[in-house]
Amino acid sequence: MRSRALTNPLGSPDGGGVPLPSSLSLERRGEIAVLRLSRAAKRNALDDATVLGLGAFFTSPPEWARVVVLDAEGDHFCAGLDLAELAERDAFGGLRHSRMWHAAFERIESGSVPVIAVLKGAVIGGGLELACAAHLRVAEATTFYALPEGQRGLFPGGGASVRVPRLIGAHRMADMMLTGRVHDAEAGQALGLSHYLTAPGEGLAEALRLAEKVASNSPVSNYAVIQALPRIAASNPADGYFMESLMAAVAQSGDEAKRRMRAFLDGRAAKVTKDAKVSTDAKESPDA
Repeated sequence: MRSRALTNPLGSPDGGGVPLPSSLSLERRGEIAVLRLSRAAKRNALDDATVLGLGAFFTSPPEWARVVVLDAEGDHFCAGLDLAELAERDAFGGLRHSRMWHAAFERIESGSVPVIAVLKGAVIGGGLELACAAHLRVAEATTFYALPEGQRGLFPGGGASVRVPRLIGAHRMADMMLTGRVHDAEAGQALGLSHYLTAPGEGLAEALRLAEKVASNSPVSNYAVIQALPRIAASNPADGYFMESLMAAVAQSGDEAKRRMRAFLDGRAAKVTKDAKVSTDAKESPDA
């Protein structure tokens, strides 16, 4: 797979239409964009420039990118909010700051391309909020999860109170916040915080392998999964069934869907068997 670092993404056909802050770096691997948090000395803690950079990138990702892998330099994915950014704000200032995070992470979750996060080391506070905005999460065995806001007199402001309960339930999130409980990689996998679990140092390779499979799907199907599926799941059954019918009609009407179905009917496409697995090396979540 071709790998190329993109050091000047501003206005370039490779890098997309937005500049990146120094805390983010972009690498192209074919049709896969690898976006990295690049603040290893701060355990990739999130400052405002990084959060705004994430929002801008996912608002206008490179045209060539069919999947984005969200990686991090160093030993940790993200240790949360950079406490240097925790300036004294009045209530309205705090509200606006939280909504800025919401807007940036919404661009990830509800953007135009699937996002796979590579987790390792600390996935704490805002780091867990960022991870939960991705569509798939690959965790290395070094990963640990925490929501320490309760011990610091704070409350999550980057979407954790919405996204984390969807994955593990509000009662388990309450336990993490009330007691400071830390979950290791195995526990996080069992709870549903990650989809795949790998040995240390193997997360990126597994994420790239998964990204290649995702990139080979029909773009219409991928878009339906990340855009329509969450809305269907959150709707009442009658509306959900109707949205499903609309999305199914749109997907199957495309030329690519017709070509793929012809290949399947002609015996030129692989069939699903009980021995076929998405991953042979990584441990999968039971719900994956």
